[in-house]
Amino acid sequence: MPLEQNYIAINRKSWNNRTDTHLKSKFYDLPGFLSGKTSLNDIELNLLGDVSGKTILHLQCHFGQDTISLSRLGAEVTGVDLSDKAIASAKQIALDTKSKAQFICCDIYDLPNHLEQQFDIVYTSYGTIGWLPDLDKWAKIISNFLKPKGKFIFVEFHPVVWMFDDSFEKVKYNYFNTGAIIETESGTYADKTAKITQDYVTWNHGLGEVINSLIINGIVLKALEEFDYSPYDCFDKTVEIEPKKYRIKHLDTKIPMVYSIVASKKTNKLNSVI
Repeated sequence: MPLEQNYIAINRKSWNNRTDTHLKSKFYDLPGFLSGKTSLNDIELNLLGDVSGKTILHLQCHFGQDTISLSRLGAEVTGVDLSDKAIASAKQIALDTKSKAQFICCDIYDLPNHLEQQFDIVYTSYGTIGWLPDLDKWAKIISNFLKPKGKFIFVEFHPVVWMFDDSFEKVKYNYFNTGAIIETESGTYADKTAKITQDYVTWNHGLGEVINSLIINGIVLKALEEFDYSPYDCFDKTVEIEPKKYRIKHLDTKIPMVYSIVASKKTNKLNSVI
């Protein structure tokens, strides 16, 4: 079987392999999180607004820090992730923090077989859609689980970032989705010196592909923003310009690093296709 056809098993193994390192890393600062620090950044907090009393579906939640952070803000939150090891850790962290956040372990395309509830908000962020081959199926999942007039909040690394090699010296990858990218990584973004190695399969997705997948599935775009920094120090050759704001030093403000989308679900199915 070609590797890209077995991507779910490969990527689950990849994320399982990273989880212990991530839990111990300064990047995720689990001790600080357990003591009450939020894992959410200003970008998504500003987009989410007051979530008290809201139901939220958090797609591709890793080991649940954002999910639990949202529950600390008064939301009723369900997190979903492919990695059984990450979800087991999320459930333990929820117990340790007395969070009511709930977690489901599955590939998000398979989520309708595990969940029936619709939500006020669907949320996903930072390094998520690159693990998915088909954004039409992704947008269908979002639409399926959003209540009518429900809100979709999405924050993601900009597709321009994924065009470059690791040192940001040359364009190595296609901006557009031209098929699976199959690679092997030593270390991990949260600890680049970690003695772990994993294979993984990803796909690049341009802004047009993202936006059109939402539109054709009845998700109405309300706002699109681009940011010239990343709130995470997860790339090479970065400089911190302000607390929790990182740029590629030699590129400065020349490239976008993150973008965000706010959208809502149409209520009239007859008008859901444009």
